[in-house]
This record gives sequence, C-alpha cells and structure tokens, in this order.
Amino acid sequence: MLEALSSLASTLWGALRPGTVLLGILAFLFFVDFIKRRRPKNYPPGPPRLPFVGNLFQLDLEKAHLALQQFMKKYGNIFSLDLGAFPSVLLTGLPLIKEALVHQGQNFSNRPVMPLQEHIINNKGLVMSSGQLWKEQRRFALTTLRNFGLGKKSLEERIQEEATYLIQTIREENGQPFDPHFIINNAVSNIICSITFGERFDYQDDHFQELLRLLDEVLNLQTSAWCQLYNVFPRIMNFLPGLHQAIFSNMEKMKMFVARMIENHKRDWNPAEARDFIDAYLQEIEKHKGNADSSFCEENLIYNTLDLFFAGTETTSTALRWGLLYMALNPEIQEKVQAEIDRVLGQSQQPSTATRESMSYTNAVIHEVLRMGNIIPLNVPREVTVDTTLAGYHLPKGTMVMTNLTALHKDPTEWATPDTFNPEHFLENGQFRKRESFLPFSVGKRVCLGEQLARTELFIFFTSLLQKFTFRPPENEKLSLKFRVSLTLAPASHRLCAVPRG
Repeated sequence: MLEALSSLASTLWGALRPGTVLLGILAFLFFVDFIKRRRPKNYPPGPPRLPFVGNLFQLDLEKAHLALQQFMKKYGNIFSLDLGAFPSVLLTGLPLIKEALVHQGQNFSNRPVMPLQEHIINNKGLVMSSGQLWKEQRRFALTTLRNFGLGKKSLEERIQEEATYLIQTIREENGQPFDPHFIINNAVSNIICSITFGERFDYQDDHFQELLRLLDEVLNLQTSAWCQLYNVFPRIMNFLPGLHQAIFSNMEKMKMFVARMIENHKRDWNPAEARDFIDAYLQEIEKHKGNADSSFCEENLIYNTLDLFFAGTETTSTALRWGLLYMALNPEIQEKVQAEIDRVLGQSQQPSTATRESMSYTNAVIHEVLRMGNIIPLNVPREVTVDTTLAGYHLPKGTMVMTNLTALHKDPTEWATPDTFNPEHFLENGQFRKRESFLPFSVGKRVCLGEQLARTELFIFFTSLLQKFTFRPPENEKLSLKFRVSLTLAPASHRLCAVPRG
C-alpha cells in the first residue's frame, strides 16, 4: 500500500512542471494574505490595496503626508490603508483626534511593533515601548528630568549659557553665508547631553560631531524604500545589502557611544548622589536588584538615553532651523520680533521664560513656526490596545493609528490664512492666545514628555539669535520652503547670512 502511494506521489510530482509548482505556491500565498488581511465588518473605508505591500506604493515616500490628504478628501476624516503588513487608520479633525487620544486614551496608548523598530530598539526605551514597561520608564524619566532642572532656573541658565556659545560660533561666520544645520544641532543637543551625560560637548569635538552625523543619517534613512520593504519582508531583507543595513550599523555605533558613557559614569559613581540621568538610572537599577520583573536594566538605560538624545536634539533643532528660514523669508516679521526684543530686553538682557509673558509677538511667531514647519506631520503612531469603536467604526486590536496633524494645522476653518506664515493666528488684541487646534507635541497619555523643555529652548535660542543677528538670504541665492523627509520634516539644505546687529 505504501509503495503504491509512494509511486503515485512520484508520478504526480514528475508530471508537475516547475512553473506550475511556482504558480501554486504564489496562489497559496495570495490566498493566505487575502484571508489574513480581510477587512472586518464595519471597518473604515479606504483605497484598494495590493497583496503583501498593501497601499505602500500608492504613496510618494518623499511626500507621503501630502498624498494622504488626497485619500482623506475621497474617503473622509477616518479612513484605512495598509502600510505593508500593518492595517492602519488615519484620523483627521480635532474632535476625532481628541476622542481617540484623550477620551479613549487607554485604548490608544500602545506603539505599533514594526520589524525595523524591533530590530533597532527591541521595543524598549521611552518612545516605542508599550504597556507596563513604558509606564515605568516614562514615570522615572519625568521625575528625573524634573530633578535635573526641567522647569527650574538651573536648566534655564544652561540654555542661556549654550545660547552664548551658539552666538559666538555664528558670529565667527562674519556675516558670510553658512549652513545652519549642524551648528544649531550642536547647541540644542548640548542641552539634553548636559541632562543625560552631565556634560556639554565642544562644537569641534570629533566624537560629538560623529554622533550628530549618525543621528541625522538614521533619521533620514528610515523613510527610504529599503526600510519600508524591510517592514514588509524582514526575514528576506536581513540577508540583503541596502540602506537598512546602514541604519543597523549606525545604531550599533550610537549604542556603543552611550555604553562607554555609562562605563565612565560607573568608574566614579557615588550611589548617594546622582549627577545626571545616567547616575539616577544606575541608582534605580541598584534599587531593583534581585527583582526579576523589574524593567530597569542597562539595556533600557541605553535605549532611554538614545531616545532622549534623538527627541531632545532633532525636533527642537529642526524647529529652530525653520524659524530662522522663515525670518529670512519674511523680513517684515523679523523686524517686528526685533522691535519687541529691543523694547523688552534691549541688547544686554538675556531672554528668559519670565520675559516670555511680555513678548506676545515673539511667542506667536515661534508658535507659527511650529504650525507651518509641520515637523511631525502624522504624529508618532499609536496602536489600538483592545477592539474599539471610534466614530461608529470598528477598529480591531493591533490596528495602527496615525493622527493627521498636517490637516489639523492647515484647516481653513481654524486658521485665517492656513498656507501663509501669519503670527496673527496666535494673537488677539495684541496679546498671545492659545489655540486648541494646535497639537505639535501631541495630546493625551503619550504627549511629548519633553514639551516644556522644548518650549523653553525654542524661546531662549530663537530670541537670543534674533537679538544679536538679522538673518538674510545670501546674495544671488534664493531661499525656498523645500523640505527633506526623514522621521521629521526638516528644511532642505540651505545657507543663511547672519548679519550682526548693533
């Protein structure tokens, strides 16, 4: 009997051609993909998708946030699309965003587990972790940042001191054209470095410059087609060369830098006195020693420190670069900012958060920079933690949710001139006014933990620079608002002239 079956199988196999086998395998894979991604009942509408890659190639990766606005016009304020293997939903409009992130915040508090992020950070750290791990790490980070100056005069003085170094560096350009990218990065990064590492770095420090270069490259490469394909076919892509491998290599170098800083701290560590974030975290590891369930370990310390470094450098630096670019493109607004600075501070008094209350126009300009700069156009994604109903639609557990900050900050029903740089959006009778539809730092349980630090840095750095310089386009060079897409929207490479005042 067995021999007969074996003979039959051999005969059938011999009759099959390789092409037929291949077609059969492909048909099976397409069927599995169809079953796996079949949209559940009452799921938000969305564009048709391709097998395996979903809607990925319907988006221009260089302008994905703009391509999504076209889908929004067709399918409404809540629509679905598949980004590779990940079923996703995009939310547009303040009521929907608040319903999800505030009123049902517990159901939208996780981060999606993307293969690329999993490979890079193993779902640890502060930004991409979820559940109890995230709660413990965030609570500790908030407490520690407050202990090391967040909202205190000591940190403000560090920012003022760094602004002095930045002014001196720009002054050395002698009013000639220069690229502000890494000069601004240096200054902003030094603030978070002083909190995490307990020291600032000289702008000529080779190791520091390499760290900033690696950071910039990692952020820039993550939106590449190679990395999107990695999220779709991670097992295959692990064996292929490409830009995703450069990210892995760069991240290892950055982790090694932080690991060396931790080892340096251990050499002269005093458990009774924490000098910075690393010291405080080492104390916490010691406190939980022997507790197998503790999330406090050196691996998490490395990822937390990198998250603080990434977030504390890139977004604020990008906002400042947009700010200087908008001033060079809008000289009449720059003049009004400088007139207010001259009236309130003069040329000798350093800007501080105490003086911000008396500087409504400058404050309004900074807010308008954040609105127009659109630095994180789709917010950091969330993941639905349990089956949820939103706006009458069913969102299954595991659905990735993006919030459409691009549309929110350009909504013609909210902003008088949505596509024009206009500080009057944040002024009422000459006084600064807050706007509910302004969410550059997100909202709800996962609101940016560095919001207060970022706001303080932006005000002090921006005001200090406008106090000392007038920013202009280089002669015979035309500035534009072209952007470079990375994990943030940053100005495309450009040069400015900083002409000393007074």
